[in-house]
Amino acid sequence: MFPLYPDIEPYKTHLIDMEVMPNGNCHQVYVEECGNPTGIPVVFLHGGPGSGCRPQHRCYFDPDLYRIILFDQRGCGRSTPLGELENNSSQHLVDDMETIRQQLNISQWLVFGGSWGATLALLYAQQHPEKVLAMILRGVFLGREQDINWVYAEGGASKLFPEAWHQLVKDLPSSQQQTPLNAYFQQLTDDDKSIQMAAAMTLNAWEDTIVKLRDHEYEADPKEEPGPLAHSLVQLHYALKQCFIAETPLLNNIDVIRHIPTTIIHGRYDIVCPMQQSWELHQQWPEADLNIVSMAGHAAGEPAIVNALVSATREFAAQLS
Repeated sequence: MFPLYPDIEPYKTHLIDMEVMPNGNCHQVYVEECGNPTGIPVVFLHGGPGSGCRPQHRCYFDPDLYRIILFDQRGCGRSTPLGELENNSSQHLVDDMETIRQQLNISQWLVFGGSWGATLALLYAQQHPEKVLAMILRGVFLGREQDINWVYAEGGASKLFPEAWHQLVKDLPSSQQQTPLNAYFQQLTDDDKSIQMAAAMTLNAWEDTIVKLRDHEYEADPKEEPGPLAHSLVQLHYALKQCFIAETPLLNNIDVIRHIPTTIIHGRYDIVCPMQQSWELHQQWPEADLNIVSMAGHAAGEPAIVNALVSATREFAAQLS
C-alpha cells in the first residue's frame, strides 16, 4: 500500500487577477506551487464545484519529482470574492487554467482531477489537448442531468440513504421534496443569514453522509473544509445550470483526447458518482486504463483510493521523467 507523501508547504503562492466583471468585482484566483520547481508539472483540480484545495491534496505527488500546482477555483477557498457566482462557469475555469499555465511558464502538464475535478479535467483536455501530458481521473463525474439528479433528486442516492434524504427534504413543501435544488438555492440566497447558513449546513450534512463508504477509514478534517455557505452556493449554481456543459456532452468529444495517456480510478461503491460513469467513459475510450477499486467509495482520502492515486502518480513520474 502506498500512503500519502509527507505534508509539505508551498514554495510560492499567487493571487491572479482575472477579468473585471459587470458588477465591478474582479475574480482573484489563489494558486500555489509545491514540490520541485524543475519537476514534472502537475495541476490538481479540486471537486465540488465549490470545495477548494486542502493541504492533503499536495501529498499525492512525490515532491522531489513533481512541480505541484494547486488552485482554488472561482468563488472557492482562498480565491476571492468568496462565493461569487458572476462570471463563474465551466468555461471560465478552463480559461483560468490556461491563464495559470501561461503565467507559470508551463508548456505542458499532467492533469489530476477527482469528481467535479475530473469533469473539469476532461473539459480542459478536450479544448487544449496539446497542453496535456497525461491525466489521472478519480471518481469520474460526467456532469449530465442524470448524474446531478442521482445526488440531488429522489430516486438515486436517496434510495440508499433514505433517512439522510428525509433530513434533507422534510422541512420543504411536499411539491419541492422530489427535486429540492431550486428550493435550497432560494434559501442560500435569502436575505436572512440564518436561513442561508441553515440551508448550507443541511446540504453539507447530506453530502458528507453519502461521500464515505466506511467512517472509520476516512474522516475529513473540519479545519480544512471551506466555508459551507460559499461551497453550497457554488455547487448549486453549477448543478442548476447542468455544469454549463449540457450542449457539449463530454462523451461526445473523446476523439480529440484519445491519444492522451490516462488512468481512471473509481471506487466500486461510490455513491456520489456511481461507477457507471467511469464505465461509460471507458467504453467510449478503451485506450484509457480503468482501475476499479474494490471496497472503496467516493472519498479521495480512503486508504485504497489513496493507494491507487499515489501508484498512478508514481507510474506517470517514471514514464514522464
